[in-house]
Amino acid sequence: MKKRFMTLALFSATLLALQAQEQGGIHQKMLQEIQQSYEETPAEKAIRNAISGNDIRKLTLNLDKQKGIDTHFSIRVKSKGITDQQSSGRCWLFTGLNVMRAKAIARYDLPGLEFSQAYSFFWDQLEKSNLFLQGIIDTADKPMTDQTVEWLFKHPLSDGGTFTGVADIVGKYGLVPKEAMPETYSSDHTSMMSNLIGLKLKEFALELRELAAKGAKPAALEERKTEMLKTVYRMLALNLGVPPTEFDFVRRDASGNRVAVEHHTPMSFLEKYGDKNLLTNYVMLMNDPTREYYKCYTIDYDRHRYDGNNWTYVNLPLEDIKQMAIASLKDSTAMYFSSDVTQLDAKRGYLDMDIYDYGSLMGVTFGMDKKQRIQTFSSLSAHAMTLVAVDLDESGKPVKWMVENSWGPSYGHQGHLIMSDRWFDEYMFRLVVETKYVPEKIRKIAQEEPIRLPAWDPMFAPCH
Repeated sequence: MKKRFMTLALFSATLLALQAQEQGGIHQKMLQEIQQSYEETPAEKAIRNAISGNDIRKLTLNLDKQKGIDTHFSIRVKSKGITDQQSSGRCWLFTGLNVMRAKAIARYDLPGLEFSQAYSFFWDQLEKSNLFLQGIIDTADKPMTDQTVEWLFKHPLSDGGTFTGVADIVGKYGLVPKEAMPETYSSDHTSMMSNLIGLKLKEFALELRELAAKGAKPAALEERKTEMLKTVYRMLALNLGVPPTEFDFVRRDASGNRVAVEHHTPMSFLEKYGDKNLLTNYVMLMNDPTREYYKCYTIDYDRHRYDGNNWTYVNLPLEDIKQMAIASLKDSTAMYFSSDVTQLDAKRGYLDMDIYDYGSLMGVTFGMDKKQRIQTFSSLSAHAMTLVAVDLDESGKPVKWMVENSWGPSYGHQGHLIMSDRWFDEYMFRLVVETKYVPEKIRKIAQEEPIRLPAWDPMFAPCH
């Protein structure tokens, strides 16, 4: 009797679930109504024909926005040479190193200088591998379905990052010039190398969890993790080369004449040509309208070293951020800047609202504001660049901004992107400013105990 009752109850529950699914599905009457709403007019047919054979962006390029771009800037930081991250997500690294090299070029009157991105990237990938493996050890007592454990397995290794990675990696391992450790195919095209190392890291992670489940002591787990990192080191060396421990650097003057041949270690090169002050004296700012302003936040696992710093920022209104940016540029100091890169006219290197008029082509409106785009994961801090210029009107208000990009000299406006102030408001997210340009009130907020956000927060967005 009980068995029959349970079977009947199960059947009833299944039937109710199916009925609920039917109520939420597209039923025949609804489908007919949807289909009948589409009118096959000559105009609709012409639009459909145009879209089916063309890039939507070409069809929606707004002619009203195709006027000449004013490339004059009232305030601009001098720089020499445009870098190229190629097919990699290392914009964060290129940007951080570009900020430092601008100062070195000016300080020593160099014809140009490029720090080795491959060198810093090597150590970044090793440190991130350790961050992942130690995170696995720290969460070994949690089930695989735990949200943090799931997040770790989904993100074992990335080539993206933030300015904290530049500060923590360069501060620990120093710098070398590009000629001491040049780019390789795998540094220019990072996906395959990172995917293979990531796959091995996941395998290692399962082993560590199994060892922990069997009662392995912390010392034993540490010893096994070290062996695993030796494998990662070898894979990195095969792809990127072995990082130099010492090298010679030929210094030249602005005319290209040899001045001296200097012998360096990575740390001595950082001491002379890097910017150790920047690595320890900066405030990270964010414009995130989904959260309360004038508060300090930090995001778990949004770092590059296990013993390093999470992305920790002060959330501010745009006007406060702009004031600090202008003060820095007036003092000839470029900044780490990151944003979304939507509404980009790639050919001219121009960012403005409504460059592409998708709404007119599709006959719909796209009405989300910045806050709503963040909440729905529709907009994020996707790309880092170096903020180098601003154009102010007669009242001192910004009209447009310019960033030095890392997509090569032929991309955009001579390797730069120019953005309207209106676009800046909608798509700018992060700015790293030296402490001396930050008002005392905001410096105090940056020293407060931050509000902790989980790794899966929408603002966890390592720039690519």
